[in-house]
Amino acid sequence: MFQDELAKKVRPFIDLIDDMRSIGIEKELPLPTIAVVGDQSSGKSSVLESLSGVALPRGTGIVTRCPLLLQLCNDRTVKWEAVISYGGQNIPFNEPSEVVRHVEQAQNALAGKGVGICEDLITLKITSSTVCDLSLIDLPGITRVAVKGQPDDIGVQINNLIMKFIKNKITIILAVVPCNVDIATTEALKMAQEVDPEGTRTMAILTKPDLIDPGEEKNVLEIVQNSVMDLKMGYFIVKCRGQKKIDENMSITDAIEEELEFFKTHEHFRSLLREEKATTKCLATKLSNALVKRIKKSLPQMSENIKEKLGKVKHLLSQIEGGPPKEPAEKRKYLIQVITEFNEQITQLSKGDTIIEENLFALMRKEFTEWMECLNNAKSHYHKVVQQVVDEYDQEHRGSELPGFSNYRVFQNVVQKLVAELKKPAMTTLQTIREMVQKEFDHLSKEIFKNYPYLQDVSKKNIQTIQEKQSIIVKERIVEQFEMEIQVYTQDEIFNKHILEGETADYSHPSLLSDLSDEDSSDEDETHVLEKGEKAEGSDHDTRSKYPGLLKAYYEIVVQRLADQVPMLIRYFILKQSAKIVCSEMLDLLHRDDTDNILQENSEIAQYRVKLQAQVDRLVQANGKLSSLRG
Repeated sequence: MFQDELAKKVRPFIDLIDDMRSIGIEKELPLPTIAVVGDQSSGKSSVLESLSGVALPRGTGIVTRCPLLLQLCNDRTVKWEAVISYGGQNIPFNEPSEVVRHVEQAQNALAGKGVGICEDLITLKITSSTVCDLSLIDLPGITRVAVKGQPDDIGVQINNLIMKFIKNKITIILAVVPCNVDIATTEALKMAQEVDPEGTRTMAILTKPDLIDPGEEKNVLEIVQNSVMDLKMGYFIVKCRGQKKIDENMSITDAIEEELEFFKTHEHFRSLLREEKATTKCLATKLSNALVKRIKKSLPQMSENIKEKLGKVKHLLSQIEGGPPKEPAEKRKYLIQVITEFNEQITQLSKGDTIIEENLFALMRKEFTEWMECLNNAKSHYHKVVQQVVDEYDQEHRGSELPGFSNYRVFQNVVQKLVAELKKPAMTTLQTIREMVQKEFDHLSKEIFKNYPYLQDVSKKNIQTIQEKQSIIVKERIVEQFEMEIQVYTQDEIFNKHILEGETADYSHPSLLSDLSDEDSSDEDETHVLEKGEKAEGSDHDTRSKYPGLLKAYYEIVVQRLADQVPMLIRYFILKQSAKIVCSEMLDLLHRDDTDNILQENSEIAQYRVKLQAQVDRLVQANGKLSSLRG
């Protein structure tokens, strides 16, 4: 029926797009195609029947309930054969009369029985010696009112489905419009204008020319001549078999012959035949050439898009681990490798070797600096309280004791009370560091075991349990440290150093330490300093107490001990020891037999990897097909 020369020109390009569509490349980038749009009863099905040479589902209401991709392949060696594909299955058949049944079965499988629609694509590939090489997509007919059994928004659903296809800028819109209606009011052309306002990729097909009223022929001619609504791809007019002819069992072949005779003998329309703007045969040739032209124009950009997309997807895939091996022996080696990596990382973290946004040691140092500042800030309060107690004691006992005579127990209580007040900020520092370390450990677990929920869960529980136990140990040690501090003790040399550097008189005699630390000292012992020759420097010198300077000097020693000891306890037990114990607990997993369970991969990660790999495969195939065509 159609010229062999045309097939030779268009076949490679149409096959390319069909092949790329078959491998699912439309999931990655749009493909050039022809989308057929029309109101219900516009004659859309009749046009497609004439082009394909087979009967398609007919009836009232919505007949096309899923997008139907018609792939027509001209092959002089094949009488007729077809394959319908949907939902992952391919069904071949050899009888043209079976097309309607197979299409209806496919629609019922995808959209359900009834009048609902579905966006899933049905592909019908027809190979025959009597068809042209062409691919186009038939879309559901535009409707405005829902009928019984249809959802109220059926019109919106159909419009959205149509828009999904025709908004693609490399899609040719084939708008089917009856001759006996006002084209300005047809929904098909309105939708086409919405996405293609310049009319550069819209072609209109006028149907039912035999039904126009006498005298309207002139108006139809003006439309076809592009004088009413400008479409750069122009207008065509066809006459297909109507319902009466179908009822009379007129074959499509006979209908095409009758169509040709109609235009040859029509007083007004025979000029359109000479201009090749009439008949299905001219339409098929025009569509094939237009599609091939669109494909050729799109190839450079398609090639660039495929390469760019392939690079991005490969990069994403490279960021995902390949997953555990399948073989048990290899899987066990892999488990050892994963746990070893975690243990090495957490050990490095505990040593301060791991470089993150801010080194953990630097973060801890900030907290320990704040602890030191807390101690220093407490000094002024301590000094103030000591002086206040001295003044109050002196006022209460003035005249009843020798000058410089003081009660040791009063000042010992001051030391104990004020030192004990530092316990709370010490515990706060512990809790802050504990949370900080646990957060970094958890982050490390999440990063290294991100694909393995079981390992991540076990490591996280181990980290939390170990941190809790270590925190209890450190709390006990801190409490012990404070209990020792309130005993008021230091080595003579250290104490004397602080006395000599202080602002008090010379209280460096060794007996002064016993004065401060012996709770059972007698009043006679407490005057020992005077008996050894220490005296006031003059009558104006404040001799109310020997203790303020001693207490201040002693507090300096307490501060230095706490400033070092508390951070050392926290750092050792919360960081270093915790890391060591966590590593040991993780190594215990290697003694278990359920390696498969331990290395159970995150389902989302696994699915994502499969998805990316499928994308890579599609893009590689598509790139290969493009290269083959160019080569």
